Amino acid sequence: MTDTMQRELFSSETPATEQKATLFADVVFDRPLDHAFTYAVGVELHERIAVGKRVRAPFGRGDKSEIGYCVRLCETAPERSVKALVAVLDDQPLLTDHLLRLTRWMADYYLCGWGQVLNAVVPAGARDKSGTRTLAFVEAIPEAAEQETSSALTAKQQSVLELLRRAGKPIEQRQLARQAKCGPGPIEALILKGLARRFSRRVDRFVDGAAEEETPHGPLVLNDDQQSVWNRLEPALKQGGFHAFLLHGVTGSGKTEIYLRAIEEVIQRGKEALVMVPEISLTPQTIQRFRGRCGEVAVLHSHLGNAERGGHWRRVATGQAQVIVGARSAVFAPANRLGLIVVDEEHENTFKQDTTPRYHGRDVAVMRARLENIPILLGSATPSLESWHNAERGQYTLLTLPQRVLDRPLPQVGLIDLRHQPPKRGRPLAVSDALEYAMKTSLKAGGQVMLLLNRRGFSTHIHCPSCGHIETCRFCDLALTYHKERDVMLCHYCGYEQEPQRNCPSCGLSAIRYQGLGTEKLQVEIEERFPGYVVRRMDGDTMRKPGSHARVLAAFRKGLIHILLGTQMIAKGLDFPNVTLVGVVNADMGLHFPDFRSAERTFQLLSQVAGRAGRGPQGGRVLIQTFAPEHPSIALAAAHDYAGFVAAEMAHRRQHNYPPFQRLARLIVRSRDREAACAFADLLADAFQRALHPSIQSKGGEATPLELRVLGPAEAPVFRLKGYYRYHFQLQSPSPALLHQVLRTVLPAQRVPNGVEFTLDVDPFNML
Repeated sequence: MTDTMQRELFSSETPATEQKATLFADVVFDRPLDHAFTYAVGVELHERIAVGKRVRAPFGRGDKSEIGYCVRLCETAPERSVKALVAVLDDQPLLTDHLLRLTRWMADYYLCGWGQVLNAVVPAGARDKSGTRTLAFVEAIPEAAEQETSSALTAKQQSVLELLRRAGKPIEQRQLARQAKCGPGPIEALILKGLARRFSRRVDRFVDGAAEEETPHGPLVLNDDQQSVWNRLEPALKQGGFHAFLLHGVTGSGKTEIYLRAIEEVIQRGKEALVMVPEISLTPQTIQRFRGRCGEVAVLHSHLGNAERGGHWRRVATGQAQVIVGARSAVFAPANRLGLIVVDEEHENTFKQDTTPRYHGRDVAVMRARLENIPILLGSATPSLESWHNAERGQYTLLTLPQRVLDRPLPQVGLIDLRHQPPKRGRPLAVSDALEYAMKTSLKAGGQVMLLLNRRGFSTHIHCPSCGHIETCRFCDLALTYHKERDVMLCHYCGYEQEPQRNCPSCGLSAIRYQGLGTEKLQVEIEERFPGYVVRRMDGDTMRKPGSHARVLAAFRKGLIHILLGTQMIAKGLDFPNVTLVGVVNADMGLHFPDFRSAERTFQLLSQVAGRAGRGPQGGRVLIQTFAPEHPSIALAAAHDYAGFVAAEMAHRRQHNYPPFQRLARLIVRSRDREAACAFADLLADAFQRALHPSIQSKGGEATPLELRVLGPAEAPVFRLKGYYRYHFQLQSPSPALLHQVLRTVLPAQRVPNGVEFTLDVDPFNML
């Protein structure tokens, strides 16, 4: 805790209130602090205050106030005098009791402030009431029904009054005027005569345009494997209670039908279901499948505008939606009658948040299911090693779908060894002759093609062949990527842009070259080599506008697009029966990162994208271009051998004490001053080492060291990022409790120098 935080902590608690209070509120703020602050609640706020509402309260020196969340109310006065709340900001609580318990656990587990978690949980659209407007409503006064006779009212007034009485509920004033075909005069007259009353109410005005409507279909007939899974799942859904299931089903095995039946079961019991998907691109397809079978669907993800997201949030909070679909942040949906959580593609690293609070959506979903005592179903064709390990230990119940539906075979996968491709004149081509021939064959037969290249942009690096200079970001130790459509060189980490270089800035020669391959360059090549076919690209550059995912995928489903290429967003969960060929342009893209999960991610990505082929009666095949065909991740993915990959990778993880066998925490120290960052990193590492020396006495009386290992500090793989020099180190332990104990002991005691920052990531997924 810094000196500034300590001063604010002290000054926020000591000043006294002017009058004796009888009600007190515990409030947390969006600060990295591990406790709540107590405030007196003035009599004028007694009727408005409630747990889960935002409040404005004095914080720090002087008259400065900040917005926080009320997390507890009590009538026992604290031992020291406290300040009073300034205002209560919400009409209704934004947080349920379940969410308060969940976020308290998150703050403890991920070692951040409770207020920081709460601020991330409630979307801006719900906090600022985006997408709502205040309207005037009019209703008849029942007790005044006989006060006036029809002779005392004009025909228009009588018509309006009869409309209100028949409705039996308030009607928005302008709507009432339209129905009665009158102006405001007759309505005002009824109000003046005491026959009606007017009041204001905030209502949502957003329009749900998240997905294109699809003709709903009823339940499908389950095959033997699906029926076996359902027989094990159904009793848990009917009985309720916490139960975690891991559904391991090969691509195209019918996992979605299991999800749908499970959701229908809980909805029939008056409960709600939460469905989490890893990519925004999957949300429209998921909604289309659920509509018509599962009641009202609400959507929650970060690509929605504030108005629409806030509207969906309020629909969930008021019980108007039976199914909530969304990405990582949907785990915080304010459902009051949750009966089931489904996490599709549970292995995806996109469920991990990379800013505070650095939570993993899947793990938080499991904890929410545990706290609310409901079942959770995790599904994947390539489960994460952590989830697989939990199933092996009996913490999860393993359900398997080993075959595709309708006995369709998994696609044949061929490897194209790029090391043996004959050289060609002119610029190097991304698509080999073998892949080009397969694409032409598939397209001529009426099939569709998907191409995966997990790197956006046109050229991935710009270098000078004369002096070897590579154009890098001004603020990061990373090569700039050239984007031809915008004619700009761009850093994909910090967003820095600069105009393309015509001459080498180092030696001045004009022989500068734009090399490397991104999706933008791939699209140009495909359009040149496949004239007459419609080609579309899905990546972070083309999918920025709201609804863009849904429009492209709908056109592809209708056959209006022949070749769909893109990054990993096209690799997951999408079901297009007419895709007869999937090509992986460069399978090695993420294989050699300095990250212990790189092999797992490569295997999962290749297995997932391969699963997009052969889902229809025409069958399909997959071709993977690679410079390392013998690598286990690539060879085993080509053989659809998940069990073989797990066995090999688990042995490697166990040998090096990596998850799932030990827990990790990663700390990053950063500063614009390299020496200051290095010095504090060393200081922090020494503090952890000292914390390990006090030994724990064993039963035999001998001292044994703590089971915790500190690695580092060292320069981070991307040493300079966004202008900051970064040093990192990690803590490993087989005991999560011990890991947290040491972190809680060491970190609060450190005084962070000015100009230096550090971040903590528990269970890290990004090691760069």
